[in-house]
Amino acid sequence: MKKVFKQIISSMKVDDQNQVTTPEDLIEDQHGKRSISPSIKKNEEVVNKEFAQSYDFISEKVFIGKQEGLLCYLTSMVDPQTVSETIRPALADAYQVKRDISKATDFDQFQKEYFSSNDTVSLQYNHEVLWYILSGYTILLVDGVSKGLAISTITNESRGVEQSKTQTIIRGPQDSFTEAKSTNVSLIRRRIKNPHLKVENFTVGKDTQTAVCVAYLDHVASKEIVDEVKKRVQEIKGSAVFDSGNIEEFISDRVITPFPMLYHTDRPDTVAADIVEGKVAVIVDGTPFVLLAPVVFTDFFQVSEDYYQGFMMASMLRMLRYLAFLIALLLPSMYIGLTTYHHQLIPTGLIVSIQAQREGVPFPAVVELLLMEVTFEILREAGVRMPRVVGQTVSIVGALVIGQAAVEAGIVSHFLVIIVALTAMAGFVSPVYSFANATRLLRFMLILMTAALGLFGTLTGFLLIIAHLASLRSFGVPYLAPMGPFILEDQKDVFVRLPIQLMKRRPNYLHPKADVKEPQPQPLPSQNQKEEQS
Repeated sequence: MKKVFKQIISSMKVDDQNQVTTPEDLIEDQHGKRSISPSIKKNEEVVNKEFAQSYDFISEKVFIGKQEGLLCYLTSMVDPQTVSETIRPALADAYQVKRDISKATDFDQFQKEYFSSNDTVSLQYNHEVLWYILSGYTILLVDGVSKGLAISTITNESRGVEQSKTQTIIRGPQDSFTEAKSTNVSLIRRRIKNPHLKVENFTVGKDTQTAVCVAYLDHVASKEIVDEVKKRVQEIKGSAVFDSGNIEEFISDRVITPFPMLYHTDRPDTVAADIVEGKVAVIVDGTPFVLLAPVVFTDFFQVSEDYYQGFMMASMLRMLRYLAFLIALLLPSMYIGLTTYHHQLIPTGLIVSIQAQREGVPFPAVVELLLMEVTFEILREAGVRMPRVVGQTVSIVGALVIGQAAVEAGIVSHFLVIIVALTAMAGFVSPVYSFANATRLLRFMLILMTAALGLFGTLTGFLLIIAHLASLRSFGVPYLAPMGPFILEDQKDVFVRLPIQLMKRRPNYLHPKADVKEPQPQPLPSQNQKEEQS
């Protein structure tokens, strides 16, 4: 198989308009768009040469009526049950009646009678034969006919729709995306039953030929944003694309930043809601995570459950997430600054208690803090990477045992253990794992700056983070929108969520073509109307 892909993919090029050629074009260039030969022997030589070293390639001679035929497929790509229950009975029936299909018109009639038009593709060129074999189709070639028939026999071996494991909610849909692109598209279409929902297909990766879909509402999404997303996807020049994370690095506005430049999620309801808002979804075959563009800072504090419960509770929980973000980012550095440089800012009773606890600790406060932070990060990573059955147990028990042992040994103080534990718990509040990772990274930067400059270092680092955020743009949209630039109309769904009745307009920073969410509803046809139409 490796040789086949190298021969077929070796001619991949990017044209003058930065348009990546399609897989069919790659084979078409190599074979000069040669038509299928009417000689079954020549056709057999072509396919056998291309798949000479592929153990899973089957080239089987059959009889179709009075003519000799050739059945070609890859056993690793097709569903054997479909081949045996759909194709072979049709061939057997045509053989029994001694059907004559020596002409192209007879071959077309045979196709219409025995196979569904949705499951078959008529082929004229050799490059089409090779491409459809690699895509999981079974190819039927007949002696004397310079045409071929590709019959869909793609295997459906994929994980079923399950509950989201990365963004769990209590109230709301419990399904999530899978690794199958067609399943993911169907989950979106079930929620957006609108002919304006466009799903365009692309192929990226020189060696992997990964299918990528770009989904959007053409009457809502900004044309500039849609065109920019499609342009960046087409300009991907990597040889291998296995996950949406690879796509994310290729199409992001800026790579050197700790903050995620695209939103990724495995929740279909989140993707559907953002598409309706005017965003663009990038669906990658082989991964359950869908990318959404553009993204802004406030998106990482919103979850789909905010819109499935009352606005007061949703607003309180959202403000709690902002508070947790500040705690996870600033609390350790504030502890270092106050206990090391600015004792006078701490109440007398509290500072006396803290100093009494640290009396036997042999390390400075910053070393003590870094030691506990690094230890907790190791436990967190171990809990994530270990098997799920023991991962959570190891991380929880490990934190309790190590924390208690460190306090009893006099390495750290009780108060510091509380600080580290509260910081860690606040970090888990973030709905998006990649954003939580950015917080973890920046927290260490602020700790070091505070250790050197005190609270002035904390303030300086925090201002640098804000300045960096202000400099970011995602597909032309400011990362801090709608706070910077400030858009009054879009504040209805930022720090708090107002009642849905008051949120009738789409975000202005997305520049939607249709800014009103609530068009006049169209009544469904009644049973009488259906009968009249029929």
